[in-house]
Amino acid sequence: MLMRSPLAQYITVTASYWAFTLTDGALRMLVLLFFHGLGYSPLEIASLFLLYEFFGILTNLYGGWLASRIGTVYCMQLGMGLQILSLGMLLAEQSQLTVIYVMAAQALSGVAKDLNKMSAKSSIKTLMPDSEQGRLYRWVAMLTGSKNALKGLGFFLGGALLASLGFRGSLLVMILLLLPIMLIGSLILQNQPDTRRQKFSESLSKSPAINWLSLARLFLFCSRDLWFVVALPVFLHSQLQWSHIEVGTLMASWVIAYGAVQALAPRITGQQQRLPNPQGLEYWALLLTLIPAAIALGLYIDVSPSYTLIGGLLLFGAVFAINSSMHSYLIVAFAQRDAVSLDVGFYYMANAGGRLLGTVLSGLLYQQFGLISCLLASSLMIALSVLACRGLAKSI
Repeated sequence: MLMRSPLAQYITVTASYWAFTLTDGALRMLVLLFFHGLGYSPLEIASLFLLYEFFGILTNLYGGWLASRIGTVYCMQLGMGLQILSLGMLLAEQSQLTVIYVMAAQALSGVAKDLNKMSAKSSIKTLMPDSEQGRLYRWVAMLTGSKNALKGLGFFLGGALLASLGFRGSLLVMILLLLPIMLIGSLILQNQPDTRRQKFSESLSKSPAINWLSLARLFLFCSRDLWFVVALPVFLHSQLQWSHIEVGTLMASWVIAYGAVQALAPRITGQQQRLPNPQGLEYWALLLTLIPAAIALGLYIDVSPSYTLIGGLLLFGAVFAINSSMHSYLIVAFAQRDAVSLDVGFYYMANAGGRLLGTVLSGLLYQQFGLISCLLASSLMIALSVLACRGLAKSI
């Protein structure tokens, strides 16, 4: 049956992931722009996203166990349903949209996002035999890369919807996008709970390889958000006098280009004879370590800040995307077939922890010492990721 073939299943999983990611990016931009227009301070706007990130950590820990019990498809559909509920909460009257209320809605969206991502990545493992590692790498790279490209597109979509339909109209459009995708997924996708019933105590991985890979992922994503999330946009706006539109366009374009490189990573690193391995991961991480330090040096000696940052950002994004794509393949490859959602959930818990740590450090370091300190700290975090890669190589 064509509709039950692995390719049809993969296409359906990817379509669900795409639709969710598009609304996730659009919702972030909607919330940021709408509440900025209401006069919320930057600190209040930032606080709206704190629970979104924090609940990502908890969701990946508990979500991996939940998916092992009920199946990745049901878990992914649950994520879609929670996103629709989150969007529905924001349809409330404007007088009800307090900081606490919106934080709660964003927390629900954060749970939904990580349930969807963890389930989509886990499901690919069940669709692919162990002998098809080259195809597994390509499928994971395409799913991961397209997700990030669509998240960047979602930033543009959120702004366009807000300008044309207003806040509530934009939310209704996103709900109407997700509902049919969720229905199609429930008809086509085959739910496959993990074959071994997991206890919650098994959520923390006992595999040394996955523990080292997760630690490397934590430092890797901390290094990105250390300067990209808070320090860079604030510096561009406050020090270089870029407009909000210029800053937003750069950030969205970077995410789209970053996703495109992720999808192309198998062609860059090789697919069959040169599948990602710990030694290759260490090489690409070492290369990445040099880039934030080089940007910091350029800023220190006063080489055109705009060109230094744009050029450095593009180079950093390309090398970071290859690192990220190799990581995404390795966690799926290393995950136990009878407990894939637990291993993937634990790994993405580390990913969420790195994002949260990077966001906090970005604000603190930039406020105290400026952008150069954030860039140097970014290089330090990547160096720690390199050490974790060496630990990974010794563990297998």
